[in-house]
Amino acid sequence: MRIALVAPLAEAVPPKLYGGIERVVSWLAEELGKQGHRVALFASAESETAAELVVCAPQKPKTCRDSRPPGQHPRHAARGKAPRR
Repeated sequence: MRIALVAPLAEAVPPKLYGGIERVVSWLAEELGKQGHRVALFASAESETAAELVVCAPQKPKTCRDSRPPGQHPRHAARGKAPRR
């Protein structure tokens, strides 16, 4: 059987740290492949799998904390206060 799995792009598959959905998608891809199914995993380029990897993004998207210094996000500036840590 041909199976396509689509993973969120927020984390690599399998995730390096936290990422429950990504971890389950990884387990499914690996086990379905072992059972003889043709599996295609749609995920970020940082993902690793024995299945066919279809890259949907060159890297996982940056989060608010990755892209802007603390206190400079528009939501924080509009409220006039720094973000919680």
